[in-house]
Amino acid sequence: MSAAPREGGRVPRLTAFLVVLVLVLGVAVLAGRNLLPDLRSPFGTETKDRTGPVLLKSIQDMSRYQAAEGTFQVVVDLEKDAKFLPDAVRGSRTLYVGNGSVASYVDFGGLDDGAVRVSDDEKSVSVRLPHAKLAKPSLDVERSYPVTKERGLLDRIGDFFTDNPDDEREVHKLAVRHISEAARESDLEKRAEKNTTDMLEGMLRSLKFEDVSVTYAEEAKGN
Repeated sequence: MSAAPREGGRVPRLTAFLVVLVLVLGVAVLAGRNLLPDLRSPFGTETKDRTGPVLLKSIQDMSRYQAAEGTFQVVVDLEKDAKFLPDAVRGSRTLYVGNGSVASYVDFGGLDDGAVRVSDDEKSVSVRLPHAKLAKPSLDVERSYPVTKERGLLDRIGDFFTDNPDDEREVHKLAVRHISEAARESDLEKRAEKNTTDMLEGMLRSLKFEDVSVTYAEEAKGN
């Protein structure tokens, strides 16, 4: 009669299987550590971009010559106080450094037939252009930043219940307004006209015109 298999005979096989499994896992971890991402970071987050398609809203033909651009920096100091409460209870103050730019351009799109006059001998040419204008200011949000934000107790509690407690749209608008005012007080428009004149003179002289005249005048009303 043959002897029944012993239960104890399975122990060496189980031990060997576990040893092999440990070795395989160890080699995988040392080789790349990419085979078990969930084991290394079981609570890691995954970023997904669910942005919809970009919609083209409009297309405009550009007929302006951007002749100059100025860069500006302003420190916005926005303070809000409650009338009968101390600042520690209700009130806020934000210091914000705004960096932006303003372009100045000459519009060629509205020129009429009399804007360019060539002499009979084709040696002289005169060009009449409208004065340079300022484009809308552009705030560089990547280079703009808040320096300090001070808020009273009630304001901090209110921020806790809002969807966007760090909303900086108000200081953005103030920065854009001050940059626009600084651009109007600068010589940016004069610089744009000088650069436009230099560009046209160089181009027209290359066309063999000996006498080139570029002037600027106010646009007629109604245009």
